[in-house]
Amino acid sequence: MIRYDILKTLLPIISDTLVVCNIGLPSQELHKLDDQPSNFYMLGTMGLCSSIGLGLALSQPQKVVAIDGDGSVLTNLATLSTIANNVADNFVLLIIDNGSYGSTGDQPTYAGRKTSLTAVAEACGCENVVECSAEETAGAVKAALASDQMTVIVSKCESGNVAVDVIEMNPVVIGDRFMNEVRRQNSGG
Repeated sequence: MIRYDILKTLLPIISDTLVVCNIGLPSQELHKLDDQPSNFYMLGTMGLCSSIGLGLALSQPQKVVAIDGDGSVLTNLATLSTIANNVADNFVLLIIDNGSYGSTGDQPTYAGRKTSLTAVAEACGCENVVECSAEETAGAVKAALASDQMTVIVSKCESGNVAVDVIEMNPVVIGDRFMNEVRRQNSGG
């Protein structure tokens, strides 16, 4: 399975959840599969998906899933220590680890070699870290959302991309639409 296949399996689980999605192809793939106001598509901030997701989880009570990639996490490893030291039990970080920088041409990352993001997250102090196969990812995300415990999931999958269009929506519109959805969910509407 590649990242796109994982995202398809997640749709029934995350469709009404606040989702922050990694820059580039992951956002474009999620947008193609199931555009929702509850999805925040990152268009220009590599390495910050998990940080933005944590900040959102700390600032309001709704569940938040950040869908990040191994390449992005490797560009901002400090985010894992920040997550470990600022526990938000409404936060799930899903790192889709395909061992490559998928959005820039599938160049290999160190997570595809010696570096284990599971071990790094644990060494940073993250208490609930799950490594799973691509096929097990939907079940792991569902369990994490039900557990009410901050969870870092490292989903190991194959490298590969599908052809998707660029998101034409203006970044300001994406942000406004998402924040309106956050307010709606927090008002019980």
